[in-house]
Order: sequence, then C-alpha cells, then structure tokens
Amino acid sequence: MKKHYLKYTAVFLLGAGVLVSCKKSFLQTTPKGEFLEQNYYQTPDQAFSGLVAAYDPLVTETGGTDQTYSSTLGPLNSASDDAFAGGSNSTDTNDWQVWNSYTLNSAQGPQAAFWTINFLGVSRTNTILSKLGSVPGLDPATAKRYTGEALFLRAHYYFDLVRLFKNIPLITAPLDPTTIYNQPQVAPTAVYAQIEADLTTAIADLPATVVAAENGRVTGGAAIALLGKVYLYEQKWAQAATQLAIVNGTTPGGTTATYNYHLLANFGSIFDPNNKFHSEAIFEIPHTSTQNYSWNNWDSFKSNVYVQMTGPRDFSDATYAGGWGFNPITNQLHDAMKAASDPRYGYTVLNLDSLSKLEGKTYTPSYQDTHYFSLKYAPLTKFKSATATVELNYPNDYIEIRLADTYLMEAEALLQAGSNAARALALLTAVRARVGLAPVPATLANVYTERRFELALEGHRWFDLVRWGQAATALAFKNFKAGTNEILPIPINELTNTKIKQNPGYQ
Repeated sequence: MKKHYLKYTAVFLLGAGVLVSCKKSFLQTTPKGEFLEQNYYQTPDQAFSGLVAAYDPLVTETGGTDQTYSSTLGPLNSASDDAFAGGSNSTDTNDWQVWNSYTLNSAQGPQAAFWTINFLGVSRTNTILSKLGSVPGLDPATAKRYTGEALFLRAHYYFDLVRLFKNIPLITAPLDPTTIYNQPQVAPTAVYAQIEADLTTAIADLPATVVAAENGRVTGGAAIALLGKVYLYEQKWAQAATQLAIVNGTTPGGTTATYNYHLLANFGSIFDPNNKFHSEAIFEIPHTSTQNYSWNNWDSFKSNVYVQMTGPRDFSDATYAGGWGFNPITNQLHDAMKAASDPRYGYTVLNLDSLSKLEGKTYTPSYQDTHYFSLKYAPLTKFKSATATVELNYPNDYIEIRLADTYLMEAEALLQAGSNAARALALLTAVRARVGLAPVPATLANVYTERRFELALEGHRWFDLVRWGQAATALAFKNFKAGTNEILPIPINELTNTKIKQNPGYQ
C-alpha cells in the first residue's frame, strides 16, 4: 500500500511520466489513454489538452490514496456550525464524520483527498507552465492566456492548501525524481507571496469576459476577486479592499464596468441549474448531467454527486428526489435565520418534518438528524437523469466566488482598515436590499452575520470562523480544539521517507 501511494504521489508532484488526454470541454474530461509527457506539447491542440487537465482537479470527486468519494462542500460544511455530517450512521463517509466531531488524526479525515487533489493541480499547472514557451505553432496571444489560466489555477490550489494545512511544500516547477522526497515545508508567508505573484501576473493575461462556449474558463475578474480574498486572509485590509472594489464596481447594487457583474434580483435563482453563469457568478465550477455516468465511471464523473448526498433519505415527492441524508442543517443555523425572519431561509432550509407531515409521507432520519436539509443543493426531481444512474448525474454547478460574497469581503476589509465606512454600508445594504431587508449599521458583527445567512452551506463558514478567531467558541458543541483544529493534519502517508512534519496537536 505504501509503495503504491508513493508512486501515485510522485506522479502528481513531478508533473512527469504520464498525462491524461482530455476532451476539449472544460471540467468535463474523459480519459482517452495515457501518453508520455516528454513527447507531448508538440501542437496547440496538445497544449489545450494540457490546460484542460490543469482545470480537472477543480471537479475531481474521487481522491486521496484510497480513491474514496471526495467533495469540497461536504467536509467543509460538516466541520462548520451550519451542518452535521449526517448520513446513515456515525461512520458513514467517515472522513466527514471525524471532522464533524473533531476526532481527526493523521490517518482519519478528509486531508488525504484535499492534499492529493490540490497537489495534482499544482503538478499539472507546473507542467504546462514549463511547456507553453516552446509549443510549435502556439500563437503568443493564446500562450499568454493559457499562462494566465495556469497561474490562476496554481494560485487557487495553493490557496486551498495553505488555508487547510498551513505548513506545506512550495513547488513551482516540475521536480527531478531524485528530489521528490526532499521537499521541505515552507513558511505560510512564502506560499502567500507566491499566490500573490501568480494572481498579479494572471490578471494581465486573462480576458475580462468569455463567450458562452468558454464558460468555466477563468477571467480577469475571477483573478482579481481571488487576489482580494487572498489579501483578506492575510489581513492586508487596504489591498483587499482595493482589489475587491474593482470587481464590485463604483456603485454597489449596480452593474460592474468591464466585467458586467450585478446581483440577481431573485436570490433563489442563483443556484438554479437552468441559470448557469449568470451575472452574479465570478468563479463558477461547472458540472454536467450529459455524460450518462454510471458506477463504472468512478474516477471520471464530473457531475455534482454532492446534490445526491444532501437529499433526505427515503423521501421523494413531485419536487424532491431524495438522497443519502448528509449535511443536515444544525439547529444553530436554522434558529438564527428564523429568529431574524431572514427571507433567505426559504431558499436555504428545507424543513422536512413539516413537509412530510403535510404530504402524509415519511423519511428515514439521518445520523444527527434535525429534519432540516439544504435547499441550495437539493436533488430536485426535475433534474433527475432519465438515461443514466440518477445519483451520479446531477447538473448543479458550484459558484465558488459570487458578487454578494465579494461585496461582503470588501465591506469587511474597509471596516477592518477603518476607512470609508459609507462604502462599507452601501455594500452591506445592497446585499440585504436584494432580499428585501432594511439597512443595518455597517459593523463587523453585522457583516459576519450577513455572510453566514447569505452564504450558508456554500463552503465558506468554516474558513470564516477560523480566520475571525471564532471557531473555538462557535464549534465548542462539536469539540473543536483551539490551537489544533484550525488546520488539518498532514496525511499520514506524507510523513514517511520525506522531510514533511506533522502539524501541531495531531498524531
């Protein structure tokens, strides 16, 4: 097992040996054989395939050394105060369960998938960046755009890695096999500096917008928004506000010049699979239901399986298709939204107890059941596949960065910097006005609450609690340990015959 793992990881970090040929459709890849990297990148088409391969880890749903189901939203929501892990019992999808209960260790938890998938992305971006300058027939404008995309992707993968693990190797070029196991962890400041540099260069190389046929490819706006978010995590408040203001525009609530972003009038339509790549989406990761995936496609499906995961167990009606009962919503989130009479409640929370009684139906309770389930990623009957395995073919995209998020991040940065409180108020007010809520004072406490209600179950809450220093208090009911659980343990297989050391507090 160990020998197999080391070979597997080495391919990722080296960016050498083999690559996977991909269809020319972003984030909807189908393996079509392997080829030697040193013999590849001989045509513009091959360069494009290499770029598609660099995007692919964004939607990889199997990962880690054991190829178990991997998800970004599932474990992050399980670790937060917005949801429990759920499922059928206390060991169902155990990687989620142990983060939910804060009983992680180096061998148990979601860390192997996060580490492996993101370093696979790093490897593929390093490879294509090393090749783009010498691809025969690749015109300079196209090479520049591909470079910008690869730099954005590398920054994105490293941003996830440094936030989740803090102490990681920094690899910016394909490695020689003789050095693969000698990579040291570096200071987080060095990783953040590389992320900043990659995004700063990428911004100038990327287009402001893309045509419909290119949806899923990154834009300059996405790079600016991510850079602003990176600065926010570094507590570089002024720089964060400056970058985020570019994507947010001069008039909060209006349309952003150059990038054409604006808030949707209907909050619920943000998450509608029939309304993809809308004006509020800054960085959207697409999923497809057109590939007719079955369980034989375990390592290649690019649909959104998380939708099936979050549906209530053994329940279906004309609207809801049912699912596997993961991530039931906590009473903490439910009660907070109800107490505030927040209009977003009806687009966020499915009260299955009320619905099942109304319809005279039953459902099988989840582990840690609250009878509250997610509506943002609910498995709706109208999106069930008619020709393939239903649970593997939901089309719901994941909008990782959207305009309401960047509004609230800029407001937070302005308040932290003690500058332009009037603009912070305008940004906060615009987010609330979209759902018919009156203005509230522009305070950090109000921005924090707004982020929770606006972005609930979208994978941001755990990161927010950690960076605000509120995780130990908010997650005390889940046994969060201050000084340890702010980051994940390094995967156990990374600790043998390498220079990598375990994060403090983990065994």
